[in-house]
Formats: sequence, C-alpha cells, structure tokens
Amino acid sequence: MKHVETPARPSEATPEVPSVDVTLRVNGDSYRLRFDSRVTLLDALRDHLGLTGAKKGCDQGACGACTVLVDGKRIVSCLALAAQYDSEEITTIEGLADHGEPHPMQQAFSRHDAFQCGYCTPGQIMSAISLQAEGRAGTEEDICEFMSGNICRCGAYPNIRAAIRDVVSEGNDASV
Repeated sequence: MKHVETPARPSEATPEVPSVDVTLRVNGDSYRLRFDSRVTLLDALRDHLGLTGAKKGCDQGACGACTVLVDGKRIVSCLALAAQYDSEEITTIEGLADHGEPHPMQQAFSRHDAFQCGYCTPGQIMSAISLQAEGRAGTEEDICEFMSGNICRCGAYPNIRAAIRDVVSEGNDASV
C-alpha cells in the first residue's frame, strides 16, 4: 500500500470539520490518505494523487467531465465524497491501458476523431465503457440517451457515437 503525504491547506480540516483516513484503491494500487472529510473524490484524485485525467468541468455533476468508474459503475466524482469510496475499486482514464496498449474504447475514439479540444474526452470514454458494460449501447437512440450526462462543448457527438458503435459492433470487451 502506498502512503501519500498530503500537506494541510488552510481550507482543510478544522476542529469543526474532522479529517478522515481513507484507503483509495485506484487503478490497481492502494493509497492511504488523510484529508478533510469534505474532500470530493475528484479532488482526492487530482490534488492528492496527481491523477488529472478526470476533469473539473462544472463542479455540479452536470457535465460528466469528471466521470470515473467505481466497482465498474460510472459516477461523477465531483459530487462524491472520497470517504464514501474507502476500499472500493476506482478506475480512472489513466488506468485503462493494458501493458501500454490503449483500451479498445480509447482506440475507437482516436480512429473516429471523437474529440476536438479533448477536455471532455476522459469522462466520455469512461462513460462509454460503462454504457457498453451496462448493455445500453444497442441503438443510436440508446447511446444518445445514456451518454446525455456527458457534455461536449465542441459538438463531437456524432464521432463519439460512431466510436461507441464501433466498439460495440466489433464485440470488443469494454470491461476494465
């Protein structure tokens, strides 16, 4: 288990807001952390572990840029308290590659140019992987509906849907 020293910040734990000890299992590694009980999973990943793939978009759970998988299910990490996920398996975009080989969904996004600025791409990919694992990528309408929580401000939606359809039609295992 890796122990991560996290420097106290003025806005963190006070006598009124306790610190918590949490073990986060991220991308196959365990990290023992201590931080303010109000720290979101997104902030724990980005600020305490240096995993910056999940993006802070709206910070209100509306854009999906912060999507990660917890025990294989997608969540918006900006609305989740890190302490809620003590010892659960968390997968971020950084944990998808298998021995340096990009995940099939990452490859499809690249093939179909399913990104423009790239800001939403990690959340889109994580959501798309979960969408396929949930069995909800059967039709174009299903993909539109069940990806609607992920916003792309550049409008790359047709290419995103094409990448998802590509992975589904090839029968690739989208699990992590």
